[in-house]
Amino acid sequence: MTGLRIASPPWGTRALAADELVARARRLRLVLTDCDGVLTDGTVYVSEHGEAMKRFSLRDGMGVERLREAAIETAIVSRERSPIVARRVEKLRLRLHFEGVLDKAAELPRMLSAAGCGADAIAYIGDDVNDLGILEAVSRGGLTAAPFDALEPVAAAVHHVCRARGGEGAFREFAEWILCLRGAGKRDHDKGEAA
Repeated sequence: MTGLRIASPPWGTRALAADELVARARRLRLVLTDCDGVLTDGTVYVSEHGEAMKRFSLRDGMGVERLREAAIETAIVSRERSPIVARRVEKLRLRLHFEGVLDKAAELPRMLSAAGCGADAIAYIGDDVNDLGILEAVSRGGLTAAPFDALEPVAAAVHHVCRARGGEGAFREFAEWILCLRGAGKRDHDKGEAA
């Protein structure tokens, strides 16, 4: 598929000074995440009755918990309306879930209003071209990331490219990177798995 990387990406492709990364991480109140391709590997199992299954990483669930402990909320933003994703939102006890969002950048003001925070207090992780607009908007004052297997234009647009692939702990890695920047976590520390 065109746009997929074979070799390792340049880590932290949209460079910021270390003190700026720390300042941005410390003011975060919300991490927005795409679902398919970040929390899942992008695979959907479909039966004759429609969407049947998606696979989520338990490590990503622990990432949500670790952020919550640091007073950082998590919200899922997705183009799709999926009862499977709604169930995952419930399981993770997320207050916010934005589904059926076709233009994520255009909907950002509504998401910020619902979360009660400003544009400089958010982070976003996405993997595909439909994430580019919101990544650009968030990168102005917040933090951005992409899984290892994100499309090249997405990897080139973010502050951090994860070593983990979508559905295999990329969200957890982003959460730990944020916590490390804030001084509240250790990159190699693993408290286990949750949800």
